[in-house]
Amino acid sequence: MKLYHAPQAVNPERTFNFLKAKGKLDAVEIVEISIMKDEHKQPEYRELSPFSQVPVLVLDDGTTITESRAICSFFEHMFPDPNLMGSDALEKGLIEMWDRRVEFMMMMQFATWFRNAHPIMAPLENPQLPEAAAKAEKSVKKFAERLDKHLAGKDWIAADRFSIADITLFLTCGFCGVMRWKPHKDYENIGRHFGNVAARLS
Repeated sequence: MKLYHAPQAVNPERTFNFLKAKGKLDAVEIVEISIMKDEHKQPEYRELSPFSQVPVLVLDDGTTITESRAICSFFEHMFPDPNLMGSDALEKGLIEMWDRRVEFMMMMQFATWFRNAHPIMAPLENPQLPEAAAKAEKSVKKFAERLDKHLAGKDWIAADRFSIADITLFLTCGFCGVMRWKPHKDYENIGRHFGNVAARLS
């Protein structure tokens, strides 16, 4: 298997760190590509990922899987221990609920803010929309406040144990640094959680 990975990009890092948490990085060939150099838009890469998405997992029979959450699901079934997506119906539901909340209400909202406000993204997001950036910034910061309250007294975000939802939140907090906003510095409980995940992945 080959996993096409773009370091520091949040969705590729999601699959990479999920695999790392499984202790299975040596089971998959990691192929690094550069998004900023448009390597994901080259014809040979589009043959693997028609929508130019990173990451993409290429199986030994040539089958390709894109979408970071889908690739993580594949790894969860291929490498069941340690379990990171829930061991019973309740855990699966709680973990996916929080993973999706962080993905849609934090990661994607922040991405909209970043794409429409940061000068480095101007060539890729043309035209940039300041109104969209302002709305997304307000939304993501409101979610961070609610999330900090949820994490009060909790080590992990869902089901009282380490899961994919914790990885998604950890990486999203790191991603936020590109706009000089660090929710793990601004919010005590998110900061404690960030430290927990950093220790777990180290």
